[in-house]
Amino acid sequence: MDGTAFTTAADNPHLAGPPVLHGAPLDRAGLVVYAVHGRGQGPAFMVEQADRVNLPGVAWVAPGADADTWYPRSFLAPLEENQPRLDQALDTVRAHLADLGRMGWASRDVVLFGFSQGACLLSEYLLRDQPSCAGAFLHTGGHLGPRARPWSAAPETGLPGTEIVLLCAEEDEFVPLARAEKTAGALAFLGARIELTTYDDPLHRLNEDSIVRLRRMLRSRLLDRVETAAGAEPHPADPPKPRHTSH
Repeated sequence: MDGTAFTTAADNPHLAGPPVLHGAPLDRAGLVVYAVHGRGQGPAFMVEQADRVNLPGVAWVAPGADADTWYPRSFLAPLEENQPRLDQALDTVRAHLADLGRMGWASRDVVLFGFSQGACLLSEYLLRDQPSCAGAFLHTGGHLGPRARPWSAAPETGLPGTEIVLLCAEEDEFVPLARAEKTAGALAFLGARIELTTYDDPLHRLNEDSIVRLRRMLRSRLLDRVETAAGAEPHPADPPKPRHTSH
């Protein structure tokens, strides 16, 4: 199974080509990570993070934005100033996840991972669509728009009980901590199990502690899938309340 199984579309520049596949083959993996890069990076950046995680049995699917940018303006700009690229980016996420579903991957076996602009895009997707997924790891990002927005639960929301890990520096050059906190609160309100970690690191990057946390999360999801396949009872979900840590 290769990238040709994924949707391409001439009217969406982010879907001009298939995503990059890395790690375990999709037809033999135990877990899929849908890994969305930041502004100016491209899929190769997420492949580098996959190699840092270095966890066997994981298939990495890394989409690529047109000109390495999912939307043109700051994520804090008015939503209309990032159109039509924002809607095209959201449609790209939806198309690829639907493709994985057609390949036989249940949403509960796909983890969403985004860094910077990719974390912002996935935050917006999670709050708008409220999909079912194996979890999300959102590093240095938050939902789009100049101010916090109200969110209501969708009729068939898949977020209750979903583990979502958010990480953000106390002072980041591009992403205010307050927006990451507002995003965590909105996701918790919709029922997700939230862990928000803040750290003192002025560099806009995934530091080694972040990679350790991501590896731990993915390993846990792999073990959950093995237990489920073996007929074990799944672990009961914790109450949907945010947990805040710092270091």
